[in-house]
Amino acid sequence: MVTEDLQRMVIAIDGTAGSGKSSTSRGVATRLGLRYLDSGAMYRAMTWQMLLDGVDVDDSEAVAARAETVRLESGTDPRDPSIRLSAADVSEQIRFAETTKAVSAVSAVPRVRQLLVDQQRAIIGIGGIVIEGRDIGTVVAPDAELKIYLVADPSARAARRSAELSDGQRQDVSTVQTDLISRDTHDSSRATSPLRAADDAVVIDSTDLALDAVITTIVGLVKDRLDE
Repeated sequence: MVTEDLQRMVIAIDGTAGSGKSSTSRGVATRLGLRYLDSGAMYRAMTWQMLLDGVDVDDSEAVAARAETVRLESGTDPRDPSIRLSAADVSEQIRFAETTKAVSAVSAVPRVRQLLVDQQRAIIGIGGIVIEGRDIGTVVAPDAELKIYLVADPSARAARRSAELSDGQRQDVSTVQTDLISRDTHDSSRATSPLRAADDAVVIDSTDLALDAVITTIVGLVKDRLDE
């Protein structure tokens, strides 16, 4: 299904924490032969750098100052996504509980968002990409040909996120659910690029849908847009 129009398409997938954005986005990109970008991993990597350096994540000025010199690289292969800080792979560290706990504070800093949005837009380039996050359809790529907003019941999201955690980072589902709700509340109320669905986004509730069904639904929407 790789066509010239498809290779110029930008597919933006936003949604609440644990709604299945990553698995869905990677699946859509793989099926369509497109590049993939996890913008959330970029914010997590930035957060991990702050923690490594002992920067107070609640000190927005200190976070902004350190962010200016962070060397962050994000791969775009949906089968093997990568995220690096100063050439070192930090794919595992960005999923640590301490990173998750601090990421909302770091991602709320306007300068951090500006720096990473600029990087994300540079990676998007002329298109041919599925990019996931929490402000893609509203801020990063408001002209995306297709915008999806994924939601799911909090208990379902917590179960999925808990299953994704490594043994050393394992938490009970109720704790994970509380953390997810707290993060969504924080991100949807922040002044800069709040979490919300774009006005023209297609909202998909994945609570009772298998991953393959969600991917198939989005691929069908892509085909419809190409036909148009």
